[in-house]
Amino acid sequence: MPSWIAVDHPDFRTRLRQLELPLNCLDGFWSTESELTAEVSAVLEYRDGCVQLRPLDKALGNPVTVDFIHGKTGFRFLRASHEMVVKAVAGRSKEPLTVFDATAGLGRDSFILAAAGYPVTAVERHPAIACLLWDGLDRAHLSLEGASVAGRITLNWGSSQTILAQLAEPEQPDVVYMDPMFPERTKQALVKKEMRLFREVVGEDPDGELLLEVALGVARKRVVIKRPRKAEPVAGRKPGYQLLGKSSRFDVYPT
Repeated sequence: MPSWIAVDHPDFRTRLRQLELPLNCLDGFWSTESELTAEVSAVLEYRDGCVQLRPLDKALGNPVTVDFIHGKTGFRFLRASHEMVVKAVAGRSKEPLTVFDATAGLGRDSFILAAAGYPVTAVERHPAIACLLWDGLDRAHLSLEGASVAGRITLNWGSSQTILAQLAEPEQPDVVYMDPMFPERTKQALVKKEMRLFREVVGEDPDGELLLEVALGVARKRVVIKRPRKAEPVAGRKPGYQLLGKSSRFDVYPT
């Protein structure tokens, strides 16, 4: 039994069609709240005009939606050039760069990179997170502040490894960006309630090392990986250089 379900309602199915997400992305997860079992910790639903992931346990926090325009993300994208992720991706390059976000998640880094002017291809494979992301980006398209930024992002649902490996040479990105969810060795990573819910639903990325290998063979200029500040490099592979923040860092692998 999965740890989450998608609440089967005609409005939700209609919304997925509007977002051009295939309905089969939620195959095996459609259910009704009357059929909930003890194993289910969250429900994916369409409510109050947006897709949300609602935890059934208060310890997992509040419902999660994707909102690029308001709150912390809204503040960050307005000052995108100051963001460390932008500096890591840009390196010393002055020319326009294409970016492939291989672990899009809730899309915040993709949106900040797009706000800095980069065309971004963002890929998310988890069906629940994909629904949240597609819905949030669609609403950003409809906003005055975010429309131009959202227009620089192309979303894909699927495996980044597969998509990257199949790219023709002219389509290969300048930079591949990764923020994989690896097993954490400390309890600090679970402080934020949103992250608790995220891990409960998504789990970890056991193939992060393989994704790095594929990315290194495709990126024209560099691969950038976001990591907890004190975590080991992915696969023990030493980066060319690092950008350090207070709680996280960016490992940069020139190609």
